[in-house]
This record gives sequence, C-alpha cells and structure tokens, in this order.
Amino acid sequence: MKRLRKVLVANRGEIAVRVMRGCRELGISTVAVFSEADREAAHVRFADETREIGPAKPAESYLNLDRILGAAADCGADAIHPGYGFFAEDGAAVQRIEAAGFTFIGPGSEQIRLMGDKLEAREVAKRLGVPLLPAAGPLESAEEVAQAAERLGFPLIVKPVAGGGGIGTAVVADQAALARAFTFASRLGQQAFGRATVYLERYMDDARHVEIQIAADHHGQVVALGERECSLQRRYQKLVEESPSSVVDEELRQEMGAAAVRIAKAIGYRNVGTVEFLLDAGKREFYFLEMNTRIQVEHPVTEMITGIDLVREQLRIADDLPLSFSERNVERRGHAIECRICSEDPLKNFMPSTGQISALAFPVGPGVRVDSGVDAGSAVTMHYDPLLCKVIVWDSDRAHATARMRRALSELRVEGVRTTRDFLLWIMGSSEWNEGRIHTRLLERDLVPRFKSFIAKG
Repeated sequence: MKRLRKVLVANRGEIAVRVMRGCRELGISTVAVFSEADREAAHVRFADETREIGPAKPAESYLNLDRILGAAADCGADAIHPGYGFFAEDGAAVQRIEAAGFTFIGPGSEQIRLMGDKLEAREVAKRLGVPLLPAAGPLESAEEVAQAAERLGFPLIVKPVAGGGGIGTAVVADQAALARAFTFASRLGQQAFGRATVYLERYMDDARHVEIQIAADHHGQVVALGERECSLQRRYQKLVEESPSSVVDEELRQEMGAAAVRIAKAIGYRNVGTVEFLLDAGKREFYFLEMNTRIQVEHPVTEMITGIDLVREQLRIADDLPLSFSERNVERRGHAIECRICSEDPLKNFMPSTGQISALAFPVGPGVRVDSGVDAGSAVTMHYDPLLCKVIVWDSDRAHATARMRRALSELRVEGVRTTRDFLLWIMGSSEWNEGRIHTRLLERDLVPRFKSFIAKG
C-alpha cells in the first residue's frame, strides 16, 4: 500500500492553503511552490518547505511543468496536488507527472483528457442516456458555424471544445452576432487551451446551473454527495453557491445523482469530481453540461452539509485507501452558502482591482468558515485569479443561512483593494435571492444594474 509522506501543492492562494491544511491533519508534510510575485504569499508561509519556480507570469512559473517537476524531485515529494485551475485538468501534463514517478492527486490522465473535450464528454453522456441539449461540432470555420446555427436555430451558445470555467463562451441571438462570437471563442480557446475548435449548443434562457459532487475510490465505490446550486454568475464565473438547491427535491436529487454516478463509472473515474447540469426548474428537466475533473472552488458547501472533508478524501484515494464513507451513511443536514470575495469592482463591470491589502479582518462565530489565501499586507496583482477568499456559512435552513451570511459579510473587512463584498451583501437582501428566484442570467441582466442604481442613489 502507498503511504503519502510529502505533497507538493502546485498552486497558490486559498486552494493551496486548503490542501495544506488537509495534508497537515493527516501528518503529510507539504511543499509550496511560488513565483517571484508570491514570495511573501500566505500559502508560502503556511507550507513546511518552499521552492521558487520562476517569474510572475503563470506560463513561466505555475504553468511551467518542467520547473514544477524539478521542484518536486528536488524536495523529495512523492505526490503532486494541482488544486484547481492551472494544469489541474490538463491530461498531457498529468501524464508527464505520472511518467516522472509522482502520484497525481486527482483522476487519471485519460479520464481528464476524455472529459476535458466537451464533445467527447457529450458522447459519453449520450451513450448512457443522460439528457443533452441539441448541439453541433466540432466547428473550425465561420462558414461551418453559420451552417450549424441555421440547423439548430437561435438562441445559441458558442463554446470552445476544450477547457472550462466559461472561458471563451458567448451567447448569440442571431446570425449577425455569430461571426464575432466564433472569433472570440476560437481565439480564447487557442490561447487558454491550445485548441481553436468550437461547438454550438442550444441556449436555455433562465436556466439553473446545478452540479453534483461525486467521489470515487479504487475499491469500486462511486458516491454522489448531493447538489450545489451555482446559478449566480457573471461572465459564466460563479459568485455565489449553495446547497441544497431551493428547487431540487429528493426525487430529482436522486435522478441527477444517478446520472452523475453513471458517467463516473463509465469512464473509470477515481478521486473527487463534479458533474454539471443545466436545469429547467419548471419542467424538472436537466441536461448534461460538463464534468470538472478536480476539486471545485465551491467544494466547502458540500463539506458543510455532509461533514465530509473532500480534500482528505482526495488524499485517501490517492493513497489507494477506500472512501471513509459509503452511500448509505452520507447524511445531508441544513443549508450552506458560499460567497466568493474577489478583488473586482462590480460598479465597473467587475474590473480587477490591484494593490496591497492594507487591512483585513475575517468574520467568525457560529457556522462561519473562511477559506483564504491572503493576509494584511498581501499584494494583489494582475497576474492571477482575483479570488481573495471565500466566506462559507451553515445553518439549519436557507433563511437562517442567508441571515448568517449577511452577518458574516458585514463583519468582513478588506481595505486597499475594491472587492465584491458589498455587492454580495446586497444580493443576500434581494427578493430574488430570498425567494429562490435565481438563474444564470439574473445577475448580469437584473441584479448588477439594480445594484448600480442603488449605489448611485446613496
């Protein structure tokens, strides 16, 4: 049997600290890698050992696999945890990590490659009878895109075949906007994921974004841990997540969970992962969107309602140990909400805000958790993701959890950069949130303009 002794965390920010906490509780030593810009970063101070890996630009440091592997060999690490982002879902990179003799704390390279190609992932779902929205692809030219759009009908969503996180995604209502959306999607697909190929999918207006957390070990267990509602988004990036969803009952939860488990079993998936769906709440119909083959930013809300430490399970699975739970003893209790605190200005189209955090105070008290990768004095630069920390709360039901989140956000203090805190606090008081009337276009279509008007009126 394996025994992980030392894990190199190939990431930064709050997820690096989160992984190191999980390792520390299991008696596993940790190694932080850092760029020149991150010499004083929180994750660097938290680790047992550190290795500098290059300049601030991610391509020359956190995405430089030669330097990552060199650091892992130099410090004697026996495993690498990718966190999320960077090369967490890069099958070729994972293949190199495995070939170099390191344990990759995540699924195998083949499963990552398969589900990282959105069209191949759709084919897996189709073979298993999981519902899909009409789509067309792969498409490599504006002419192909125009012809496919005529067949499918509008509105449509244009997506790069590779990658995730909403990068390159665009909604189009007619042919006039299609060429521009294709250029945008193919360019960003090439830049971010090395592939300019796109596909079209029928667009569902006012849909819910609901995902199922799964965990799978090497001993035949694949377990669904319930859903997370992730419908409040800007530019296809999530801002607020909660569990359970206010529109998912136990019957629908079981149906979506069973679909997620079928997909994971069919591809021989191991470790934790998330299967994402679009949900038409009125018709109670759901459609496969994609699978994220990594730990998710929003994993804490599942941890809060189940009491299961997902990072600990990742480490156990990588160590060839069985899950610490079975499907029979998973118990979901209460309600959890996560708000992402980003260094962005909602009043200026979420423009990034940079500078030095001059003062920082986190909320505490019953049912409050903060996952953070910054301290007072931390530098916030343009080089990396703007996520500073996540505020997560738990309470007995959605109304009490919302009240607790309002209290927690009101206690949060971040000075030196602009953040999303005030906007999130305002959302928690909105009628749409409190009545559960949310969908993927609500924030940009309605809540942001109303918040700007609210601020302008003082």
